[in-house]
Amino acid sequence: MITEDRTILELKPLENFVETDYVKNITHRAFHYIKAGFAVHFRGPAGTGKTTIAKHLANLLGQPLVMIHGDEELTTSNMIGGEYGFRSKTIIDNYIASVVKKEENFTKHWIDNRLTVACRYGFTLIYDEFTRSRPEANNVLLSILEEKMINLPISRGGEDPYLPVHENFAAIFTSNPEEYAGVYKTQDALRDRMVTIDLDFFDYETEVAITKAKSEVSIEEAIFIVNIVRALRDSGECEFSPTVRAAIMIAKTSKTMELLPTKDLAIFIAICQDILGSETSRVGSISKHLKTVKDLIKEIIEYQIKFFGNKNYQNAS
Repeated sequence: MITEDRTILELKPLENFVETDYVKNITHRAFHYIKAGFAVHFRGPAGTGKTTIAKHLANLLGQPLVMIHGDEELTTSNMIGGEYGFRSKTIIDNYIASVVKKEENFTKHWIDNRLTVACRYGFTLIYDEFTRSRPEANNVLLSILEEKMINLPISRGGEDPYLPVHENFAAIFTSNPEEYAGVYKTQDALRDRMVTIDLDFFDYETEVAITKAKSEVSIEEAIFIVNIVRALRDSGECEFSPTVRAAIMIAKTSKTMELLPTKDLAIFIAICQDILGSETSRVGSISKHLKTVKDLIKEIIEYQIKFFGNKNYQNAS
């Protein structure tokens, strides 16, 4: 749908979305925070489902969706709008046949951007990774979330510079923890205007269900792969803990290659080392942990096969 020259997303149920008790508990709380008039902020490490849960929550709200992605180059005008080009108006007066009067006027043309569109029409806003934008760009959100008012330049056409926020407007934010590279510290005033839900790694049931749904492997294969990821995570040997995203990548690759660990052990181990090694280390081969982690992955897989087999999978976590 196009509104004010801006694309608005019409939400549909997410494909293969997994809604376990863990996920239901989060979305239930977040849904009622929004209904009570508060913005919701999902904060957590990469791979903990922040954006997916945000989209699911937006779908539950049943309103069109506007998305903004945090970026260091993002400015306030990128969000609220700006003057783009000119409008021309020509008046030709030929009242007297022998006299032609021509008058031309040029005025700057204002176009609302996504944030203003969402506020004006009562859409749901998802501001993904908002802490990757410079703090000053996000200052416009303060009055929107507190006073329910957006301050716009008078030059936009002589209208009232204060635009009331529509009562149906809802705001959902996501961010990584502040220790992540490229992340700015959130202003205290902005953080105080939202309810933050900290997301951690999914529980075992949810990780298995997500891996199975996203890769279409069997439940046994999903359990087998999730056990490997969780065992590596629990080892404490990684610079960064592996997430369900790694489990999905391993499962999808295995399915594509039609691998069976008991028959294709060497290649399966290599795939797990590639995927888990890249997710758990940011500095690559110079990391003193990487070799240790790859050796540990091999040990975990061999343990899984030896004690639980490739068909009679059990929860080894």
